[in-house]
Amino acid sequence: MKANSDNTKSYIHVYTGNGKGKTTAALGLALRAVGAGKKVFFAQFVKGKIYSEVEAIKKFLPAITVKQYGLSCFIYNQPSEEDIKAAQNGLLEIQKIINSAEYDMLILDEANIALHYNLFSVKEFIEIIQSRPNNLEVIITGRYAHEEIIKIADLVSEIKEINHYYTKGVEARKGIEY
Repeated sequence: MKANSDNTKSYIHVYTGNGKGKTTAALGLALRAVGAGKKVFFAQFVKGKIYSEVEAIKKFLPAITVKQYGLSCFIYNQPSEEDIKAAQNGLLEIQKIINSAEYDMLILDEANIALHYNLFSVKEFIEIIQSRPNNLEVIITGRYAHEEIIKIADLVSEIKEINHYYTKGVEARKGIEY
């Protein structure tokens, strides 16, 4: 692999699809960034439950700041007004994070889901992302990536489910799925 001669350029990554591992991929990038001395902001949209990765980050990785902009999981229902407000407040805070130039990497976990459920507009989201400084790498995760998000992304990976034990009745397990 040839090294890029211009290490100041940042890129937009998208991890989408119906397979398991989108957040995990983003967390892998965060771990790599921290190992390189970088500072990461990890924003979780839609999610309000304290997942194991949040516990691990808080306990072992002080170079990663985690903030959740969800109340609980509404994926099986429609979002409430409170869900919408939490996401919109989160997006406003993301704009401040971008403007602060304090971080090297910004992970917007489940932002694609927030967009899919119209918790905020695609246009506003893209404007905020495109206002980032040149050195801020942005990672966007979640199913149902909007075509406009895919267009602005520099890297798009689709994680496809081929086989999953969930279809055999295995429920989410702590430390594996949450």
